[in-house]
Amino acid sequence: MKNFIDLFSGAGGMSCGLEMVGMNCLLGIDFDKSSLDTFQANHPTSQTILGDLREITVELIQEKIGDQTVDLICGGPPCQGFSTIGTNDKQDHRNFLFFEFLRMVKAFKPNFIILENVTGLLAKRNESTLALMISSFNQLGYTVDVKVLSAHHYGVPQARRRTILLGNRFGVNNIYPEKKFKDSEKDPDSLPLPRTVEWAFNTLLEFEDQTFNHDLKTAQIKNELEQKRIHYIPEGKGIRYERDQLAYLPPSLWYDIDWKNIREERFRETKLKRLDRYSHSGTINTSKTTYYHPTEDRYLTPREAAAIQSFPPNYIFYGTLSQQWRQIGNAVPPLLAASIGTGILKLDNLKNNLEKSYSLPDFKTVRSDAFNYRFKETKTEQQH
Repeated sequence: MKNFIDLFSGAGGMSCGLEMVGMNCLLGIDFDKSSLDTFQANHPTSQTILGDLREITVELIQEKIGDQTVDLICGGPPCQGFSTIGTNDKQDHRNFLFFEFLRMVKAFKPNFIILENVTGLLAKRNESTLALMISSFNQLGYTVDVKVLSAHHYGVPQARRRTILLGNRFGVNNIYPEKKFKDSEKDPDSLPLPRTVEWAFNTLLEFEDQTFNHDLKTAQIKNELEQKRIHYIPEGKGIRYERDQLAYLPPSLWYDIDWKNIREERFRETKLKRLDRYSHSGTINTSKTTYYHPTEDRYLTPREAAAIQSFPPNYIFYGTLSQQWRQIGNAVPPLLAASIGTGILKLDNLKNNLEKSYSLPDFKTVRSDAFNYRFKETKTEQQH
């Protein structure tokens, strides 16, 4: 069993997934109390520290975990400044929390690291930041690889792409999980289609005749006009272009805008996005108003959103409604984390038989490889 500590743990999506494949979470750290309450309730044997990692000493962590070996450190340092949405402020002080992650890696020298972030980290404008991150790990003796993984390839009923940086101390290439699900019927891979919203609702809502975090009153639409509009939206549809409005809404419910004069003659984001039961969802974020139920005229409940994120049905979220949504929307989908964990366990078994990797690719190579979703096994892997 591999022991790990989860920095920036949030509600514990990464830890939940790694524990699914047999790893053991020693400690979760987060500065948000409601998130840590959720983490602690669902990881009762793990220690927790509430606070800003910049103010947490190595000695305190050592005191919490005792003499147990730390085999892996994982975490998603807050990444608002790297996001492709918003201002993309490279000077955002939250970006520099990476150095706190690095401080812990330097102190505990785990054999493996997982650093999770938004795809914006790989944008050309963040080249110097990513290069610094990779070189910093290299200087500590880690071989690092960077890939963008899409959650729907790994059993999560949701199209959610994340940058996953993996590192190991054995001088070999890191092993990323192979796709388990293909993109669509057009995809030639002999893999099943992605899991659907219907699969999530049928599989991950109810636990022993109970459904947690599922108060339908919290999912009601208070705006009367919005309530009327959503009633006309077919499953899987929404309003982005004038043609959508003409197709779905009666004239009395049309938006009071001049379609010819708004930018690109469309809404920046689709409005009234109703999910499709027979497809996977778009990215679940921190707002309950992003998506609407496939067949009912309401928003999703936190439990429905958590199911689409692939949280087990007995994973209970604590805090106010908005806090629950923030925890769920910010989480790493557990089934994605489980697949990443499987790759790490595979590497641990093969590490003595894999070729050493000493080359340090340039940013252009890192970036082009990161967005390649097809991962070819090495000859050594194929032999095992």
